[in-house]
Amino acid sequence: MKLNSKIVLIVIVVVLAIALGALFTTYSRQASEREELNRKLNTAQALLPGLMKQRQDLEDQLASAQYSLNASQAKFPTAVQSIEYDDDFFEIADGCNVDITRLTASPPKDKPLGAVTYSFSSYTVVITGSIEDILKFVQALKTGDGFELPWSAEVKSININVAESQATINLDIYAYKR
Repeated sequence: MKLNSKIVLIVIVVVLAIALGALFTTYSRQASEREELNRKLNTAQALLPGLMKQRQDLEDQLASAQYSLNASQAKFPTAVQSIEYDDDFFEIADGCNVDITRLTASPPKDKPLGAVTYSFSSYTVVITGSIEDILKFVQALKTGDGFELPWSAEVKSININVAESQATINLDIYAYKR
């Protein structure tokens, strides 16, 4: 029986050795994984303050951009009202010493541009006067001189008849639509 007890002892030692080997291998892998996770955690913690600052800066930029958008939108009327612009046209014409002989406007239409929708109307203005005064009138339209309301005019075409001292101006007037 001594042989059997030696064999049992050897089997127990071998089983323990295998179990200890398996435990050591598992522990080594977990220790390696833990070191890798600690390294990644330290890197993430080091990056966190910079990312928080960047987030705050981006939130500040968003707030500033939103404020600028709201301020810009407030400059535009909610719809193009041709009768209000007609008054401006006649005041500009008086200031430039030209006479408006015809003024026609299309009904307002919506025109989306990115996330913003503008209301616009197309106008045809026929004026008479000296060539110099006609050019002053066109310049006043392009720069917004004399406009009572905040609006933007885009001059599409100008046809000047020098012989008759007359000009036909086609333009679009844009206003922000809420």
